[in-house]
Amino acid sequence: MLIAARIILGIIVLILAGYGLITGNHEASPYMMFFMGAMLLVMGISEIKSERKRLGIFCMSASLFVFYVAVKGFLLN
Repeated sequence: MLIAARIILGIIVLILAGYGLITGNHEASPYMMFFMGAMLLVMGISEIKSERKRLGIFCMSASLFVFYVAVKGFLLN
């Protein structure tokens, strides 16, 4: 279940990043950051479940930072 969520979120992030890179339109960047934060959160949960707590906590803290950046992007636009 977590592997499928990680793959789906990764594909969404890849599509949004490709769209911004090809068109030069960076209005979708906050959405990309939101989905990247969700992907990091899922990765952190997966790592904690597989008994790698240090890496899981790192992924979860990185996801909090990315969520913060996404919220700032939503509020500034």
